[in-house]
Amino acid sequence: MPDPKARPLPTLAVFGATGVVGTVMCELLTSRANVWGEIKLLASPRSAGKLARCRGEDLTVQAVGPDAFDGVDVAMFDVPDEVSRQWAPVAVAAGAVVVDNSSAFRMDRDVPLVVPEINAGQVRYRPRGIVANANCTVLAMIMAIAPLHHEYGLRELVLASYQSVSSVGRFGVDLLHNQLTRVASDRTLGSRPGDVRRAVGDELGPFPAPLVLNVVPFTGELAGAGWSTEELKLRDESRKILGLPDLKVSATCVRVPVVTGHSVAVHAVFGSEVTAERAREVLRNAPSVIVVDEPGNAEFPMPIDAVGTEPTWVGRVRRAMDDPRAIDFFVTGDNLRKGAALNTIQIAELIARGPR
Repeated sequence: MPDPKARPLPTLAVFGATGVVGTVMCELLTSRANVWGEIKLLASPRSAGKLARCRGEDLTVQAVGPDAFDGVDVAMFDVPDEVSRQWAPVAVAAGAVVVDNSSAFRMDRDVPLVVPEINAGQVRYRPRGIVANANCTVLAMIMAIAPLHHEYGLRELVLASYQSVSSVGRFGVDLLHNQLTRVASDRTLGSRPGDVRRAVGDELGPFPAPLVLNVVPFTGELAGAGWSTEELKLRDESRKILGLPDLKVSATCVRVPVVTGHSVAVHAVFGSEVTAERAREVLRNAPSVIVVDEPGNAEFPMPIDAVGTEPTWVGRVRRAMDDPRAIDFFVTGDNLRKGAALNTIQIAELIARGPR
């Protein structure tokens, strides 16, 4: 006989359910322990009526609207910033807690920025009814940075990111494959100035230059003093997640011709001396981290191996050449899973299991 005092399972809404990350959210919800009652899939009106697979069922996607969040306890958002700003207050007013994967609220002092393995307790402080998910590149590296910070006391980060095209959605993936098709038959390309640009033509999409046979040393939008918005996110979000408001961070963000998987080369300076051996031990004992560090056997973390997996992969761990308090290492992770969908789900599950 059911316990009359038992709480009913909370209702979850997934807003942006038909996008790249929303699709991964539904996939992960199917494979994880069930803490939800009803699940509602929401999207823009143009996607309404589509079927999406979630928890073993084909659910009909509903159009977002003023009443879409009625009866919803937790709403996971994966939509553009301006859409989050429009609909998050609507969802909160309807009684839902919003877990937002956009950058709209991350640096709001009244919105916690949560990585459950690092600062789960912050999820309880949500005066605006919103919890923010971190940037996908930040999530790739912060899983390795946090345990080393707790061991040695982090002082400074110098970062170079290598970001895949899937972070801009299916369009970015299709664009890369289209460019690959255009250049595949000409093996002379890449040997003369401008030949790749001419082969690709005007099909650049949101990127400032061709992706194929190239790397582009800029991601995001141009911000102050020549920095990009993506580079500032690496600094500002790392500070907030780790609780280090004065952390020194310098970053260069690079777009690379990889479908899925963000990588970061990290130079980390600490308050005490660090050895590569001890750093590897700390990382091996850290949650959601896999150490792959046998360069002599060609074993190091790469996006082609990390794609489709949930942990952060770490390797090339070595003490800095000229500073015994610093180490260098390389991290990579699936930007659609832990970098977006999985971390959002983990936050939502913390809320579902706690007091509502």
